[in-house]
Amino acid sequence: MDDVSADFDQLQSELHYFQAKDLIQDLVSRLDLSEREKSSLNPILDELTQTLQRIESGKVQIAAFGMVGRGKSSLLNALIGETVFETGAIHGVTRTMESSAWRLTREPLSPAESSQSIQTARLNQPDPVATEEGSPDQANVELIDTPGIDEVNGEQREALATAVAERADVILFVVTGDITQVEYSALKRLRQASKPILLVFNKIDQYPEADRQAIYETIRDTRLRELISPEEIVMVSAAPLEVQAKRGLDGQLKVSRTAGAPQVEPLKLKILDVLQREGKSLMAINTLLFADEANGQIVARKMAIRDREADQLIWNAAVMKATAIAINPVTVLDVLGGAAVDVYMIISLSKLYGIDMTEAGALALLKKIAIAMGGLSLSELLATLGLSSLKLFLGAGAAVTGGATMVPYVSIAATQAAVAGASSYGIGQVTKTYLANGATWGEEGPKATAMRILNSLDNESILNRLKGELASKLQS
Repeated sequence: MDDVSADFDQLQSELHYFQAKDLIQDLVSRLDLSEREKSSLNPILDELTQTLQRIESGKVQIAAFGMVGRGKSSLLNALIGETVFETGAIHGVTRTMESSAWRLTREPLSPAESSQSIQTARLNQPDPVATEEGSPDQANVELIDTPGIDEVNGEQREALATAVAERADVILFVVTGDITQVEYSALKRLRQASKPILLVFNKIDQYPEADRQAIYETIRDTRLRELISPEEIVMVSAAPLEVQAKRGLDGQLKVSRTAGAPQVEPLKLKILDVLQREGKSLMAINTLLFADEANGQIVARKMAIRDREADQLIWNAAVMKATAIAINPVTVLDVLGGAAVDVYMIISLSKLYGIDMTEAGALALLKKIAIAMGGLSLSELLATLGLSSLKLFLGAGAAVTGGATMVPYVSIAATQAAVAGASSYGIGQVTKTYLANGATWGEEGPKATAMRILNSLDNESILNRLKGELASKLQS
C-alpha cells in the first residue's frame, strides 16, 4: 500500500513539474512586446528565460544563509569537493551572491561502507543532457552562496536574501552553535518563503561530544522548536582541524593543527532525500509562483511604458488639432479637420495597445466619448463655430489694415485652438483608459469613466501649455 501511495505521489510530482514547464514556456512564447518594451524589461525577461532553462534542465537551486564566520562558503566547497567559493579570515568574504553547478550522486564507495553512503560530489559544467531525470540517486544542483546576514548594508542584504530565498528550492541555514537573536530573526523571515530549510550545525569538530549533543538538544527542543523539526537539523564539519602532536629533536612535544577531511556526508544524504521526495514539486511550485510574479511585473511595466507613449501621442494629437484649427478660418474645415485628428489619434492608440480598430469603429467610439464628455465637447463646438467667423473677418482685414488685425487674430485663434486641443486631450485620455482595460468601460460605464477622468485633469494647466506652444507656432 505504501508503494502505491509513493508511486502516486511521484506521478503527481511529475505532472506538476510538466504543467509548470508548459506554463512558463507558453508565457515566454506569447509575450507581445515592442523592441522598446523588451529593452526596458530585459532583467525580468532574462530571469524568465533562465527559469525556463533551469526547469528544462531539472536543476534544483540550493541557497546557503548564515552569519559571517559560520562557514557557509567552506560548507559549499566541501559539498562540491573543490574550492569554488572564496573563503578566508577577513570579515565577510562573500560580498555578493555567488553560484556554482554541482552534480550530486549516491553510490557506495566500497563494500565496507554503508549502502547509504554518498560518493564525494564533484563539480561539473552544467550539462542538462547528462542529468538522469527522475533518478533517486542523482541530482543536478546549483549551489548559491550569500553574504552574511549580519554584514553592513542591511536593507540591501535583506532584499538580496529575500529575492534568493524566493527563487531557491531548498535553503541551508548554517550555524556553529547555539542560536543568536539575529539568527533566529533571519530564520523566521526565511521560513515565510515556505521552502524546505535544513539547519546545518557546522564546525562540530570544535566541541567535545557531550557539549555538541547538549547544543543540538537545546536548538532542537528549546530555541527552534516552532521553526525547525528534528529531521531538518544536520550536524557537519566542513573544514575540520585535526590536532597532531609530534616530539621534536629537542624532545619537546609540539602541537599543530592541520586540515582534515570534510565531514558532510549526512548533509549530502539529507539533500538527496529531500530532492527525491520533493525536488520536482518544489521546482514546479517555484516556477508557478515566479511565472505569476513575472507576468504581473511584465504587464505592469508594459502598461507603464505604453501609458507614457500614449500620453505623448495624445499630446501630439492635441497640439496638431489646436494648430490646425488656429490657422484655419473656415468653420466647416475646423470641425471636420478636428474630427479627423481625433479619429487618427484613436486608431493610433488602438495600435499601441494591440487592439484592432477600423476608421468606422474609431468614429463610433469618438461619438460615444463626445456624448459622454458632454459640456467640454459642447464648449469646443461653440468656440469653433463662434470664433471661426471672427477669425475669418480679422484675417481678411489684415491686408487692408496693414496687418493690424493679426494681433487680435492670434489671440482669438489661440483661445479657440486651446479649447479644441484640451477637448482632444480629454478624448485621448478617455480612449486610453478604455483601451488599457481591454476595450471595455468596466462597471462604471462610458459617462462615469469620462467624467472621472476629466475631473482629474488640470484643465487650466493644459490650456496654458497649449496656448504657450500655439503662440510660438502662430508667431512664426
